[in-house]
Amino acid sequence: MEHATDYTMWALFARATILVKLVMIALVMASVWCWAVIVDKIIQYRKARAEAEVFDRAFWSGEPLDGLFDQIGTAPRGQSQKIFVAGMLEWRRSHRQDGGLIAGAQARIDRSMDVAIAKEAAALQKGLPVLATTGSTAPFVGLFGTVWGIMNAFIEIAQSQNTNLAVVAPGISEALLATGLGLMAAIPAVIYYNKLSADADRIIAGYEAFADEFATILSRQLDS
Repeated sequence: MEHATDYTMWALFARATILVKLVMIALVMASVWCWAVIVDKIIQYRKARAEAEVFDRAFWSGEPLDGLFDQIGTAPRGQSQKIFVAGMLEWRRSHRQDGGLIAGAQARIDRSMDVAIAKEAAALQKGLPVLATTGSTAPFVGLFGTVWGIMNAFIEIAQSQNTNLAVVAPGISEALLATGLGLMAAIPAVIYYNKLSADADRIIAGYEAFADEFATILSRQLDS
């Protein structure tokens, strides 16, 4: 009596060829890496939004900007605070000892805040290329493993000269598992890449809007 063939994922992996096994391992590692990036970014963006809301309330509370700057200090922790501090530091450096302003103060303040925004944008977008790369390449890597596995399955069929479904099915199943793992890695990566990219863009747009409003306030003081 023949034993029933085991079709569990582990059994399919164990019966696969070395190359197909390497493809499967690479896809599982890519999937784990993507989920680590996804969880990290969700937490990071949630903290960034919460910090921006708290800072906005403090900024628009009517407290003098110098007082808010003194509270935060020159080593801010929050992203919005860093942009504010970059502008305030340049604002203070642009004052001469006699109280006058050095020419070109507005342009320097804008550049300082732009640099701070660029640094925060880079931090927010860090890791997203991993999702984009996995989403675009994982299906093809899985397909490569499938093609290779099917090729070996047909070679075994030809050598055994038996086209019975019980002989064909195990090899085909092992090969198709690679495609399944590729899609398992790619689908969440694509979905969350689009979502997280949009979230990052909204957060960065908020920083840019704040910088514009802050620059307008300083411009009024410069003109007065």
